This record gives sequence, C-alpha cells and structure tokens, in this order.
Amino acid sequence: MSILRQIAQLGHPVLRQETGLIGNPSDPALQALIDDMLATMAEANGVGIAAPQVYEPVRLFIVASRPTPRYPGAPAMEPTAMLNPEILWQSDETEKGWEGCLSVPGIRGLVPRSLRIGVRYLSRREEVREVELSGFIARVFQHEYDHISGMVFLDRVANNRELISEREYMRLVSA
Repeated sequence: MSILRQIAQLGHPVLRQETGLIGNPSDPALQALIDDMLATMAEANGVGIAAPQVYEPVRLFIVASRPTPRYPGAPAMEPTAMLNPEILWQSDETEKGWEGCLSVPGIRGLVPRSLRIGVRYLSRREEVREVELSGFIARVFQHEYDHISGMVFLDRVANNRELISEREYMRLVSA
C-alpha cells in the first residue's frame, strides 16, 4: 500500500544536497519509495517528483506528464520512474517556459531549458533506457534532474521580474 509522503519545502537542506547513486534497484524499500512517490505526486497534481522532495537523497525521480490544473496543456505519458538518470546531450536551442514546483508552492518562474535532450536511466525493472526527449517532457526531466543535483528552478530564473504568483499564472493559462 502506498503512503502519501510529506513534500520537502524550499529551505530544507535535503533540497540542496547532491544525491547518491542507487545500488540495488530491486530493493523492496526502493520499490516502495517509487510507489509512494507516484501516489504523492498524483495527490499534489504534479507532473514529476524527485526523491529529495520526499526527503530521500537518492538519484531517482518520476516523470509523469499529463494535463493537470497546474499544467493544462501538458502531453500525456505513462508515469516513468528514472533511476540514476544522466543527460547525455542537450540541444543548443533553448526556450523559456513557466515552471512551478511542489517544493516551492505559490510561485512560478520563467526558466530557460534545452528543447531536446538525450538521456539514459535505469527503469524500475532494471532495464537501461536511452531516449531522446523534447518539449514539455524534456523540461520536466531537466527540472527533476536539477533536484537530484541540489538545485531548484529558482536557481535558473534570470531575474526576479520573471517570477509570478501561482494565482497570476493560473489567470494567464486560463485566459
């Protein structure tokens, strides 16, 4: 049975830690953590969540793009657990887009991200996957990758004028 976990909030040291590699993907405790993260992310209307956000400093995150109240235009995909993920390459072409974070409630920022990336990760079934991601899904991967590297999206916002409240963001996307 999955447990809804508390989400670490900006200021907690776990969000600024470099995470450790996962040694045994089949560990039942790790598999339970993945299930807990999936449930916690869904409950919070997230499109991704990283292990540090639930107080676990390991190289694991979930990418689960789907339309939600927070991201109404997001493409749908199967939620994917990514263990020990790596960015293999990034396109030179970048784009600024609005990002929010379950660990930074109430704030959105314009964040530049590569439009296309090549990534490698281990699936929860211990399969090595190498894929190219683009658009919103590439953005979510990069956002979550920052979490396992001790960063939050605010670190990538160019200036404070590119920050808005969640309420103002919702007004913009519904207009």
